Amino acid sequence: MKTAIHPQYNTDTKVTCACGNTFVTGSTMKEIRVELCNQCHPFYTGKQKFVDTARRVEKFQEKMGKVAAAAAQRKGKKVKKAAVAAKRTAKKSEKTEKSEA
Repeated sequence: MKTAIHPQYNTDTKVTCACGNTFVTGSTMKEIRVELCNQCHPFYTGKQKFVDTARRVEKFQEKMGKVAAAAAQRKGKKVKKAAVAAKRTAKKSEKTEKSEA
């Protein structure tokens, strides 16, 4: 094996989580910053929580909201056909009522 090719191992690496939890472990890095730890991870806490640093979840929800709103505004073919059929039957019933009277 070659000598002096391995990184230096630090036994007192400080790990800091985004939630504020800190602990010491061993690593080749002197300091580590993480987004999730055992104190805030949903698997360990049992709570569902979105960890979204790039706003991806909110962007997706906004996009789907716009799509749903657009779909609600426009009518589909089946809805249009049903409306036309309802108008026809209403006209026919008006004609029959006028002719009977």
